[in-house]
Amino acid sequence: MRWLFLLGSCWMTLAQAALPFNVQDALSKAQLPADSVAIVVQPVGGGAPLISHNAAKAMNPASVMKLVTTYAALEALTPAYRWKTEVYRNGTLNQGVLDGDLILKGYGDPALNITEFWRLLQQVQQQGIRQIKGNLVLDLSVYAPEVGQRPVLDDEPWRAYNANPSALLLNGRNTSFRFAVATTGNQPSVQLSQEFELPQIRVINTMQIRKGACNDWRSDLRYSITPQTDGVTVAFSGTLPSQCDARYLELSVLSDTQYVFLSFKKLWAQLGGQFNGQLVLAPATDANTLVMTWLSPPLDSVVRDINKWSNNVMARQLMLTMALEAGFTPADETGAALTLKQVLRQRGLQFAELVVENGSGLSRTERISAEHLAQLLVTAWQRPVMPVLMASMPILGLDGTTKKRLADSNSQGMAYLKTGSLEGVSSIAGYVQDMAGKRYVLVVIANHARASAVRKVQDALLKQLIEGR
Repeated sequence: MRWLFLLGSCWMTLAQAALPFNVQDALSKAQLPADSVAIVVQPVGGGAPLISHNAAKAMNPASVMKLVTTYAALEALTPAYRWKTEVYRNGTLNQGVLDGDLILKGYGDPALNITEFWRLLQQVQQQGIRQIKGNLVLDLSVYAPEVGQRPVLDDEPWRAYNANPSALLLNGRNTSFRFAVATTGNQPSVQLSQEFELPQIRVINTMQIRKGACNDWRSDLRYSITPQTDGVTVAFSGTLPSQCDARYLELSVLSDTQYVFLSFKKLWAQLGGQFNGQLVLAPATDANTLVMTWLSPPLDSVVRDINKWSNNVMARQLMLTMALEAGFTPADETGAALTLKQVLRQRGLQFAELVVENGSGLSRTERISAEHLAQLLVTAWQRPVMPVLMASMPILGLDGTTKKRLADSNSQGMAYLKTGSLEGVSSIAGYVQDMAGKRYVLVVIANHARASAVRKVQDALLKQLIEGR
């Protein structure tokens, strides 16, 4: 592209300049008005930016907001922070038989998956509980009830990325459906299965095979969800391209409490335990006996899952955790936003335009300017938590949400970047290293109906900054 060579010739003369005319031309070709895009390129040591365009404008950053949330959480909680899940009992325990209830109290662990839950229940049985005559009681009291009632932003409310927080969130409330082409005799068919199958999730499969490549495998896949008294029915229809290998679709088709209860019953039985009780929602009391406390992986591990794969519900759980640790009990998103802003102020980051709804970027109201996002990244670079924050970001052309970007160029591996996208929003922010070893902060945010077209401009700026051409 001609403008890249022109930009290269004047790159070092653009300190504190507005958007170069060449980039304006590229945006014009993408049919993006210049005032719909904000760009900041700045050395990590601070000082004058190489490019500063619309830098002070408050914009919706989409999932790039997770950088604000995870940085604040690392500062407030420390990378070694672990969540706990407490297990209590009431009633007497005699020779492996609990004549009472088993109680699980959640504290918002975002990383409690099926494997970890299996290990938790195994430890409960190692404490001598093999048969439960009472019920399974879930204590969700550390979160305010309304945090689980937020509307979704698209027409797919059952997608896992739209799942709401819960004080006892298991597996992200996520059922992963696996689609594969199977051949029985000479007739290919669509094989459909659940990752961690629950019998209460009943699957109807009427999908057919179509010829062709797998590039757009979702284009003709349809599903419907029908809640039942004892579970849910998920019906899949449409077609799957014949050249597809295994493909996955993550849906959240059960409530948080249903998912925990049904998973508990299955795993408890697999471990050899006995249980015929019901699900009860109630807080633990001082009269209950603590059986054990389960600890999550440390926060430095959790932020990698949040940023590498842009996990919305984990980011929202993290925001609420900051509120809980700051004394907001029960925790809610208002307290979480106040806590996050206070943490930033303590690091000299006061952003008047900052609007935080849930900290995940899955929001139409969240706002931050490109200059303040760049300031946060420059500040983080000087802080002890920098290695953890940087390592949590997708590596350009290698993993996470940037795995396929500039993967076949010399820019591969030269940037750690968080991406964000919503309808009408496309953003990218993070750290970039050039071939001479100099490091920069890059922020590009587009808010426009054609925002997705800014990706070519983002990639061009990355190549220019890294490769000098």
